[in-house]
Amino acid sequence: MTATAAGDRDPGGREDGYEPDPRRWRALWVTLVAGFMSLLDVTIVAVALPTVQHDLGASPAQVQWVVSGYSLTFALALVTAGRLGDALDRRRIFLTALCGFVVFSAACGAAPGITWLVAARLAQGLAAGFMAPQNSALIQQLFRGAERGRAFGYFGATVGISSASGPLAGGLILALADGTQGWRWIFYVNVPIGVLAVLLGRRLLPRTRRTGRRHVDVPGVLLLGVGVLALMYPLVQAEAGGLGRLWWMFLVGAAVLAVFVRRQYRLVARGTGPLLDPRLFTTVRGYATGAGVGTLYFVGFSGVWLVFALFYQNGLGFSPLRSGLAVTPFALGSAGAAVVAGRLVDRYGRLLTVCGLAGVIGGLGGAALLLRLAPLDLAPWLAAPVLFLGGVGGGFVVSPNITMTLRDVPVRMAGAAGGALQTGQRLGAAVGTAALPGLFYMVLAGTDDYRDALVVSLGTALAGMLTSLVLACVDWRRDRRAHDPRRTCPEEVANSPVHSRQG
Repeated sequence: MTATAAGDRDPGGREDGYEPDPRRWRALWVTLVAGFMSLLDVTIVAVALPTVQHDLGASPAQVQWVVSGYSLTFALALVTAGRLGDALDRRRIFLTALCGFVVFSAACGAAPGITWLVAARLAQGLAAGFMAPQNSALIQQLFRGAERGRAFGYFGATVGISSASGPLAGGLILALADGTQGWRWIFYVNVPIGVLAVLLGRRLLPRTRRTGRRHVDVPGVLLLGVGVLALMYPLVQAEAGGLGRLWWMFLVGAAVLAVFVRRQYRLVARGTGPLLDPRLFTTVRGYATGAGVGTLYFVGFSGVWLVFALFYQNGLGFSPLRSGLAVTPFALGSAGAAVVAGRLVDRYGRLLTVCGLAGVIGGLGGAALLLRLAPLDLAPWLAAPVLFLGGVGGGFVVSPNITMTLRDVPVRMAGAAGGALQTGQRLGAAVGTAALPGLFYMVLAGTDDYRDALVVSLGTALAGMLTSLVLACVDWRRDRRAHDPRRTCPEEVANSPVHSRQG
């Protein structure tokens, strides 16, 4: 029996009958390479926007859609893609989406004009959104116990490195591919890597045994899509005044999502498979809190890299490559710590997230103070080791949070749960990438001081991370109480509605 069959046969997601797939680690690396490409493309393009605008003769509003359009369609696809993976075949959806990602990457690189490029980026983001939830679902399917923690550690390292190293990778490609057409290689580089991943994935990824639960809530897909679109569209249009003109869309989005949630409860009551089972948030231990921790963390985490790029490139006159190198210590610290954290999460649990958030807050806060107070010629050098320590903290946030959030999710719900978790992260990232650069420009307009703008923007990011830390502390305390033998009821989790129902 393979891991696939065991995971699908066991409706509670428990380890009964589990037999490890001998190819599971090689399969994991295939999914991580694809996941790295899709997440890297969120930030790697930002450093090339001035070149793209000049080469294609685009307006600032048009070129902004090269970044924001990708994030928008990425977020729209996540939950639906996760549910389809649960209901049908994660392998097939992953490989199909990966093929689409490769094709649309090539289309982006070959774009003759801005309209073509934006359309290709929208399609590329959609393909990335269909890939992403299959990553965490396949980890749930293929691994158990301490191995699952290690696998999520590698996954967390991938998330952290790809997000933080985008500016460096973009700057390096632009430096190597000299000339006005060099930005095209930011997209072309995905093609050979993606083709290799497709070939290896066809050989290594396990098939999902279909269970007969193929119903997909199409009205729910539409409601969720409209709700997420209404929440994200003003954010992706922020630089064009979207927050002021389109504020009413937040109200529309909240109302539509409320209708979506009510529909999901009705489907559960009828015994029909919902698109996103609301009991994930109410009965699966740690899921709701972990989703909140991830969303709030990404508000600050995603936005700070744009702020650093504006400070280093516009304020200090750094090239895109040198600007990327200045924040590389954070990515290096995050990569190493995430792998270590994956090995420790079974032992220390949510405490790792608590310590990690404290480390990120201290590292980014310390870097902000050094960049504000130290002499400009020394400030980037002095900030580098502090950013490294912040990166170590970041490595102890993402992978343990993913592991702790998804640890009790039944395997049959793994795709939808992973999709919902990443949707929250994408929404948080959209808020951060819209709000923090906007705040940076607002302070700069009032003071004409890049240092003041940096400190205010990073301080706002840290406020979101502090809120995330409070949630993590609450979950850590709840975990300690749950594992206290004087308080624990052995049947409490096993008899929860999500775990006991046969679906």
